[in-house]
Amino acid sequence: MNLELDDEQAALRDTVRRYLAEKASLATYVRPRLDDEVAGADQVWRGLAAMGVTGLLVPEIFDGAGMTMVEAGVVAEELGAALYPGPWLSTAVAATRALVRTDADKTAAGLLTGIAKGSTIATLGPLAGPRPTAIDGSTLRGTVTGLPDADDADVVLVFAAEGDGVGLYSVDTSSVGVAMTPCRHVDPTRMLADVELDDVSAQRLASATDQAIRAIVDDVVIAYAADALGAATTVMNLAIEYAKVRKQFDQPIGSFQAVQHLCVDMYEAVELARSGVLHALWAADAAEPAEHHLAALRAKAFAGQLTKVGDTAIQVFGGIGFTWEHDAHLYLKRLLGWSGFLGSSDRYLEEVGRGLQ
Repeated sequence: MNLELDDEQAALRDTVRRYLAEKASLATYVRPRLDDEVAGADQVWRGLAAMGVTGLLVPEIFDGAGMTMVEAGVVAEELGAALYPGPWLSTAVAATRALVRTDADKTAAGLLTGIAKGSTIATLGPLAGPRPTAIDGSTLRGTVTGLPDADDADVVLVFAAEGDGVGLYSVDTSSVGVAMTPCRHVDPTRMLADVELDDVSAQRLASATDQAIRAIVDDVVIAYAADALGAATTVMNLAIEYAKVRKQFDQPIGSFQAVQHLCVDMYEAVELARSGVLHALWAADAAEPAEHHLAALRAKAFAGQLTKVGDTAIQVFGGIGFTWEHDAHLYLKRLLGWSGFLGSSDRYLEEVGRGLQ
């Protein structure tokens, strides 16, 4: 694997970064969206689609770019750096990888094409815990809890229990029997909802083996890790720049050894995470299933360290970092949300440890 981006990947990074800075800044886009709780496709989403970003992982036969998780990670890191609150991870990664890894492309060609064009927003669940039940292969009953971007979605892809196996089903969110209850949680930039399916009509897309489900969940975890890396890198850089200009006793606070240690601790955590995330992104497409799974476990096990970056940054900012007007707390909440995603880091640390025995 290569730990350096090639020219095309660097160009992708720069293009997405520039676009988000111009069209989706925290002041002009993120904060207003949080306050208004706007759902659905918007101009920023359509712009991402026009750049081909929503179809990054969609095979070329369905009008996608047919790229790898490494390119998806490049985009995810930039979206995390900008605290983008839209459904990109749910649609462009989770839903797309579920359709591809379960070989549902033959039954979901229109869905994949819609994702690539940006005309369809989709989400996937549940990734853990109890699953809804499929009845006669065309009706779903049950609840998907804490489903990301459900309010935005046109389609929910559901892993549903059917006899001794699991099937992947597609549900139109406008269908009779679909009810959504928004979930309040630590990260305001992530929209979650409990989705109740009361004998809802659904289309069966494919069977989902245990191996395929595990690989899909690993892909999602890795993409979220890349997003968190972007958030941690940005808040660290903001804190370092602040330490250069904020003065106490007529000196920049960055000249004090205690503050320098805090900055070094943040840098160490971010760079260690970066190598793990890059390896995991590579492993998602190129490694054997066991290595892919272990790489995802490691990325999630390290989540708590990235959360500490946000916490440490606020220490550097001091009192101003606790105010609503400052962005540092939004980055910390994004990282806290990542740390709690699909369970705390402790469980993943234990699983990684068991693999070393």
